[in-house]
Amino acid sequence: MLLLPASRCTADAPNIIFVLCDDHRFDCMGVAGHPFIETPHMDAMAHEGAMLTRAYVTTSLCSPSRASILTGQYAHNHRVVDNYHPVDPKLVFFPQQLQKAGYQTAFIGKWHMGGEIDDPQRGFDHWIAFKGQGTYWPDGHGTTREVPQTTYDGFNINGKRVPQKSYITDELTDYALRWLGERDTDKPFFLYVSHKGVHADFVPADRHRGRYDKQPLPIDIPSAADMKRGNLPMWVRNQRNSRHGVDFGYNLADFSPAVYYRRYCESLLAVDDSIGKLDAFLKREGLRENTLFVYMGDNGFQFGDHGLIDKRVAYEASARVPLLMRMPGKIPAGPKFEGLVGNIDVGPTLLEAAGAPPLKNADGESFWKAICGDNASVDPDRNLLYEYYWERNYPHTPTLHAVIGGRWKYIRCHGLWDRDELYDLENDPEEMNNLIDVPRHADRVRAMNTTLWSLLHHTDGHEIPLLEDRGPVFPWRHPDHSKQAPFPAEYFRDSEPQR
Repeated sequence: MLLLPASRCTADAPNIIFVLCDDHRFDCMGVAGHPFIETPHMDAMAHEGAMLTRAYVTTSLCSPSRASILTGQYAHNHRVVDNYHPVDPKLVFFPQQLQKAGYQTAFIGKWHMGGEIDDPQRGFDHWIAFKGQGTYWPDGHGTTREVPQTTYDGFNINGKRVPQKSYITDELTDYALRWLGERDTDKPFFLYVSHKGVHADFVPADRHRGRYDKQPLPIDIPSAADMKRGNLPMWVRNQRNSRHGVDFGYNLADFSPAVYYRRYCESLLAVDDSIGKLDAFLKREGLRENTLFVYMGDNGFQFGDHGLIDKRVAYEASARVPLLMRMPGKIPAGPKFEGLVGNIDVGPTLLEAAGAPPLKNADGESFWKAICGDNASVDPDRNLLYEYYWERNYPHTPTLHAVIGGRWKYIRCHGLWDRDELYDLENDPEEMNNLIDVPRHADRVRAMNTTLWSLLHHTDGHEIPLLEDRGPVFPWRHPDHSKQAPFPAEYFRDSEPQR
C-alpha cells in the first residue's frame, strides 16, 4: 500500500465513507441556522468534525456534478454536461486509485450518468444501483408527478436485477450496512452511498410525512417588479414563467414553492437518519477513530430565489452545497472551515487522506492538510470556475460561466443578447442587485472577466461540449402568468457612440 510520509494526517490508511445527497442546498441543516429542520446527525458531524462553509459545485446538475466528484475535473474536461449521456470510458475515477492502494470499494445508490445505465462501474468491487432517477417507493405512492427518468426496475446488484422492497433511502442504507458487516476486515474500505433523496418529486418517508405542514417558506420570493429593479437579466426574468420558475413550476397549474419546500425538508430527514445508522455501526464496531466520514450535496436547489426553482444556475442557492467531514484525532472538532473548496477537490482530497496515487488529470486540488490543520491553508485568493451548458431539454437556462467563491460573483451568459451579472455577496447575499452596469465596478468586471478566461485557459476549457439530443423537452410557458421581459435598457440607443 502506498503511504505518504508520516504526519498527523497520514498515520494509517483510514476507512472512508462518502455520503452524497441529491439537491441538498447549503442552508438546509439545523447547524446551518435553518429555522425548523431537524438534522441531529448532520449537526453532530459538524460539531465533531468540520463544517465547510464555502463548498461549491462547479456545475449545478446531477450528472455533471457527480462526474466532477469522481474525476476531479470540470465538466468541459469530463464532458458529462447533462443527465442523459454516459461518462467517457477512458476517464479515471478516484476509487480506482483507492483500489490500487489496497482498498475494498463499494458503490450503493444513484449512479445517474448515461440515462438509464446502472451497470457495475470501474473502481468498485461491490455495486448496487438503479436506473435513472429510480423511485422513492416501489409502488410510487406519495408522489404528485413522475419526473423524467423515473424507473421501477429495482436494483442492479453486481449485475443481477433485484426488486426494490421499501423506501429507497432506508433500503440503500440497509444495503450499505450489510456490505459493511460482510466486508474483509483485513483491508481498509471505501463506501460511497449515493442517495436518491432529496431529488424532486420530493417524497418523504411515511414516518416523516406531514411533519412540517404548518411551517412557512423561509425564502423570500421576489416579485417580477423586484427582479426588474434588481437589473436581473432578461433570461432570468423570463424563466420565472417556465418549468423551472415559480409562476409555472414543473408546468403544473397549482405549483406551490412552499408545499414543495416542506416536502423537501421532510424527505431530508431520512437522509439524516441514514447518517445516524452508519455512524452507529462505526461506534459499535470500534471503527469511528480511523474512519473519515464525509457528507455532501451534489448541488443546491432554488425554491423561489430569483423567482426560480430547480438548479443549473450559478446563484448561491443552486451552486453552494453542504460539506461535512469528520475524523477524530485528524480533523479538529468544532471550528468551521472557511477555505474555498469545490466538488472537483473531493477526489484529490480523499486520495491524499488514503495515501493513494493521485489522479493525473484532475483540475481540483487536495485540501486534506488544510482541513487537518497541518500548518497549511487553502489559497485565500482562489477562485472556482462555474460552468453550465445549455440543454435542449430545459431551454430556459443559457450556457453560463462564472467566477465563484469570493465576495464578488461574476456571471457571463453565452449565446444570448442579454446582460451579464456582478454581485456583491457581502452586501447582497440574496444576489438581487446586479451591478454589472454600475460605472464604478467597470474595472472589477474587466478583471473578473480576465480571471474567468484564465481559469478556462489553464484547464483547457476552450470548447463547448456538444452532444446529440436525448430525452424529453419542456419549453412551456403559461399564457396567463408573467409576460416576456423586455430587452435590457442599456441596449437601446439611436446611434453608435463616438469612440
